[in-house]
Amino acid sequence: MSHSLSAAELARLIDSTLLKPEVTHDQIVALCQEARAHRFASVAVNPCWVALAARLLSGAEGVVVCTVAGFPLGATTPEVKAFEAERALLNGAHDIDMVMNVGALKSGDFDLVGRDIAAVVAAVRAHGGICKVILETGLLTDDEKIAACRIAQEAGADFVKTSTGFGPGGATVHDIALMRRTVGPEMGVKASGGVRSYADALALVEAGATRIGTSSGARLVAEAQGSVTQPGDAADY
Repeated sequence: MSHSLSAAELARLIDSTLLKPEVTHDQIVALCQEARAHRFASVAVNPCWVALAARLLSGAEGVVVCTVAGFPLGATTPEVKAFEAERALLNGAHDIDMVMNVGALKSGDFDLVGRDIAAVVAAVRAHGGICKVILETGLLTDDEKIAACRIAQEAGADFVKTSTGFGPGGATVHDIALMRRTVGPEMGVKASGGVRSYADALALVEAGATRIGTSSGARLVAEAQGSVTQPGDAADY
């Protein structure tokens, strides 16, 4: 059944993302200011910006710092990904979006994929954070997506996530629905890559997404404010 999300409800699902290599200090400041204003779930920044973002968001209720590990290829070793995650957590991150070892999955080495994820999960658990596993769905068959979801769930991850934004393709309704069916109702599913409108976000949430990674968060919220006009919708913050 189709439904709407208020601007406030949508904002609480958004990881406001700025992961390009050329990002500047001032852009990180603006990102954090915007996240405070809209009460996004998090800002997603590269590891070198975590300490700055954590300072800028200090005291911002409900807005955490998200960063990445093994990004964007997923081709580093489990020990390096775990160390990268731990350093980011010590610098003030709360959410770690790690890239799965895509080549290992496609080689059928499910043991390595699981150990890779479990190493990061252990580091995240030790610091009270959340671990999301990026599958890079554009590189996978449906059977491989299903296998990846099951491995991530068994390894103790909190979310499975579609894409880095640097690979082929992005979040699709098909993939989100497949991931949700595979992991069941309790695990988080993050749609990321190419989510640029309220309509995109709503379709993905209806398919089963519980978090949206986007660099267009403010635009999505503005569109939601224009879209949600029915009585009884949650008030905007």
